[in-house]
Amino acid sequence: MSPSRIALSVLAALCILIGFIWMGQGSGHFPYPASSFMIDQTPWIVYGAGLALAGVVGLVLLRRR
Repeated sequence: MSPSRIALSVLAALCILIGFIWMGQGSGHFPYPASSFMIDQTPWIVYGAGLALAGVVGLVLLRRR
């Protein structure tokens, strides 16, 4: 596997992880840090789902080639 594909795979995995964190904060299930502006804010659930979905699509495309 080439270094660029490894880097893109890591980036896609980070997108998935960060997306789940945003979804957790937006839903109030992951209230850390306690002073975060994202806690209990519904738009962050949508943004997190979109970012996680983009990461999954990225991984799928990288695996197909």
